[in-house]
Amino acid sequence: MRRMSENETEPEAHTPIAEPIPTTATASTPMRRRGVSWTGIAIVLLLVIAALAWWWWHARQLENGQRQLAQADLQQQVDARVAALTRSTEQAQREVEALRARLDDGNRVNQSLREQLLGLSERARLVEDAVANLADKRLTGHDTMLLDEAEMLLALGAERYQLFHDPAATIAAYRSADSVLAALEDPAFSTVRQSISAEIEALTQLKSANVEATSASLSALRGGADALPPARRDPDTASSGQPTHWWAVFGDVVRVRTGEDTAALMQRHDAALARQLFVLDLREVEAALLARDQARYSAALAEALAELKRDFDPEAAAVKQARSTLEGLAALALAPAPPSVFGVALKELRNLRATHALRLPARAADTPKPLEGQQ
Repeated sequence: MRRMSENETEPEAHTPIAEPIPTTATASTPMRRRGVSWTGIAIVLLLVIAALAWWWWHARQLENGQRQLAQADLQQQVDARVAALTRSTEQAQREVEALRARLDDGNRVNQSLREQLLGLSERARLVEDAVANLADKRLTGHDTMLLDEAEMLLALGAERYQLFHDPAATIAAYRSADSVLAALEDPAFSTVRQSISAEIEALTQLKSANVEATSASLSALRGGADALPPARRDPDTASSGQPTHWWAVFGDVVRVRTGEDTAALMQRHDAALARQLFVLDLREVEAALLARDQARYSAALAEALAELKRDFDPEAAAVKQARSTLEGLAALALAPAPPSVFGVALKELRNLRATHALRLPARAADTPKPLEGQQ
């Protein structure tokens, strides 16, 4: 449009000013120029509006598509959540049903246990009645014989310990008495078995000397007596008695001694005699051990230790070993004091037998009285 206006204006510059310009032509030309410009502007505006409308419509379509996609994704998520909640709800329902089934089973088990407990209570009551009836019955001849045997075994075990202080033999006798009482039909004597068990446990805990181990130690000392070196003599005494020519000639015929006792000299210097005396002392210790004589045992051990210190070399290893063994044996207790529960089972058995004897009917009225001439 600018080019056309320039072309149109160029000839006007060369036209003379004197020529008249018709009014109709001058009036129509601007009108035509205005119509062409507004039409183009309108067309451009329409195109712009159409482009804007198309762009808005396309944007709305894209937005709607994205919204639909988002709604589809949200719907899928919601469906997945709903499906998960449905599955969890179904699982919870199944667990609730399982818990209800277990609760029903527990109720049934409790009911059966309650019934069994009632039945056991009834049986326990019947057993107590039966035990009471048995306790009230008279002792049979078999039970009397077993009670006599049990009492004899308990008395023998007690006397064995009092005479010889031998816990092992006493425990063996008590166990035999317990096995005899276990065969009784009367349950009233079960407390005696408990007392026997308590006495056995107390005797087992006594710290008494082991006779076999102590005897073995003494036998080992007797066997090693020949290896004990004798005591060394005084060097002054040995040097003063140098043999001379005349002593070599008349030594076997004439023997001069001082006023010392011959037996004391032999006991001090003769190694063979010292070993024999030491062995005799060990025999005395073993005899006192077997007799369970504590005073005799201690005295014999003291004598053996004195012999060992006086007649043998105290620095020798064998002598030191023998001395430590004897000192360890001296610390042993042959006859420990009996426990506080000792003899309780025998007393309880005798008291129970006396109680049952009082329940028996007197048979003096049933037996015929002797005649006066037969008295």
